[in-house]
Amino acid sequence: MKITDVKTWVVGNPPPGIGGKYFIFVRLITDSNVVGYGEAYNATFSAHVTARMIEDMAERYLVGRDPHDIENFFRRCYSSGFTQRPDVSGMGCFSALEMACWDIIGKEADKPVYKLLGGQVHEKLRSYTYLYPHEGSVHSEDARGRNVYNDPDLAAECATHYVEQGFNAVKLDPAGPYTAFDGHQPRLLDIDLSARMIKAIREAVGTRADILFGTHGQFTASGALRMARAIEPYDPLWFEEPVPPDMPEVMAQVARGTSIPIATGERLTTKFEFARVIENRAATILQPDLGRSGGILETKKIAAMAEAYHIQIAPHCYCGPIVGAANIQLAATLPNFLILESLKQWDGFHATLLKKKIEWQDGWVIPSKEPGLGVELDEAVCEAHPWNGKQLHLEMAPDPLFP
Repeated sequence: MKITDVKTWVVGNPPPGIGGKYFIFVRLITDSNVVGYGEAYNATFSAHVTARMIEDMAERYLVGRDPHDIENFFRRCYSSGFTQRPDVSGMGCFSALEMACWDIIGKEADKPVYKLLGGQVHEKLRSYTYLYPHEGSVHSEDARGRNVYNDPDLAAECATHYVEQGFNAVKLDPAGPYTAFDGHQPRLLDIDLSARMIKAIREAVGTRADILFGTHGQFTASGALRMARAIEPYDPLWFEEPVPPDMPEVMAQVARGTSIPIATGERLTTKFEFARVIENRAATILQPDLGRSGGILETKKIAAMAEAYHIQIAPHCYCGPIVGAANIQLAATLPNFLILESLKQWDGFHATLLKKKIEWQDGWVIPSKEPGLGVELDEAVCEAHPWNGKQLHLEMAPDPLFP
């Protein structure tokens, strides 16, 4: 079996845009006409540049080769251009192609990918959602500028809505604006608002749901500890990326100074970066995103390293449903799995992109028993929703918070 063809799509994500402005998908085809799909979680260059990078990587290191040879493919891509070091853009491209290879491998074997990675540990996967405004609620802002991201009462109402659907964990990041110049000291008003938001949600949901507190790596270690003290009374399940991801030694200072579990990993790639987090005891929850972390096999290795240190895995997903499907395949195999990020109930455009939606029941994702990744991309939908913008998938404010 050999890969004979590669095709990419950059798909615009219609309003409300949950999961980002666009999704970058890839399709591989073999000489026996087996099709595999992948997706990149990549934000460093424009979407169409990234799609071309995926094609270039496939043409150099995959076309004409056997998709089963994942380790060989990883080493060639990891060393591309005399690098041999974690490259967030390169690994985003590799991750998309690697999961497409696994999709092919599973289909060829007529097995779900999780059956080829040690077998299924979990019949269902606990999931959480961000506080996305629901139908009939304030979507952006009311006349007074209130929304679910800055108003405790609206956030509590939104959290209650999701708990009533069946979710037993919800996530928010009310800690103020994040910029290219972080980490900074949090403003007192941001500490106060964050505490009031968490307090209102805790009072509304009680013990029915965990609260996950995100910050996008905004603070210095001392600033993060100030924030942690303010939210600690409301017992969040985690404090996510309290400092920027480039110095796990600094994140470890936060981990030692708070009782809240520290979570991190959506911006990290390969076992080598995650090893630094583990070695420094910087987090007890890792959040690899399989569209960036190095794909399925590399993230299985990351999870195995974490398991040896009693660290749990909570796969990140703020992108499209192919990464979501890959996360599910891996999570089903992990003894140290904690919780899975879900884009609401995988409904809306995420469901439209697939021929059969990801199954979600009462707060749990049910892994598919279909071969490969367990989902099929609807190529006609991809063709009908091209992305023509120039914005990046995620962007930080370009100026300092305190000029």
